[in-house]
Amino acid sequence: MLDKAGVIDDSSQLTTMNVCPDCFAMLSKKKVPRLALANGLYRGELPEYFRDLTWVEEKICAIYSTTAHVARLFQSSDPAQPRVFHGNVCAHEMNIVSTASVLPRTPADVNGLLSIVFVGPGKFKPDHLGPMFRVRKNKIWAFLVWLKHHNRLYTDIHMEREILELYPTDDVIPGLSERVHILLFFRLELEVLKITLGP
Repeated sequence: MLDKAGVIDDSSQLTTMNVCPDCFAMLSKKKVPRLALANGLYRGELPEYFRDLTWVEEKICAIYSTTAHVARLFQSSDPAQPRVFHGNVCAHEMNIVSTASVLPRTPADVNGLLSIVFVGPGKFKPDHLGPMFRVRKNKIWAFLVWLKHHNRLYTDIHMEREILELYPTDDVIPGLSERVHILLFFRLELEVLKITLGP
């Protein structure tokens, strides 16, 4: 099974396939690559309604959690643009697997796997983050119901509406502010100065 994006029809007589070096090495030995979709790794496509799920919403609905996430956000130093951020999120593998028997996961469960390092001149305001940590309780519940009907791993998972009510209709995940480590610009510059000049 090939992903359509990896096949290019150059002409009626020539077809090009984009294959990574690892897969090419396995195919050259007439073996199925370890990460090939033919090894049962194809999960299908989500319905259009769920294609805008945020990564936090997916984490809330996940039975297994094997990673902790650290987001590093830099706020613009321009006072006219307090809502401009740049940064990245790194996922770190944990040496334990968190397995849920009841879903959705509680905000405390999810927040326990999140950390944010905020660097900026102003005060951290979660509502300035936009969709990055957005959760929508109706979308979460609809996704869980869909998973229960379309994914055998979710068949016996108990779903609790009481937990769902801990989430907002459409806002950042509750308790996010407690997961933020703030580095103000002047503190950061002082640390750089100490490293440059010595103690």
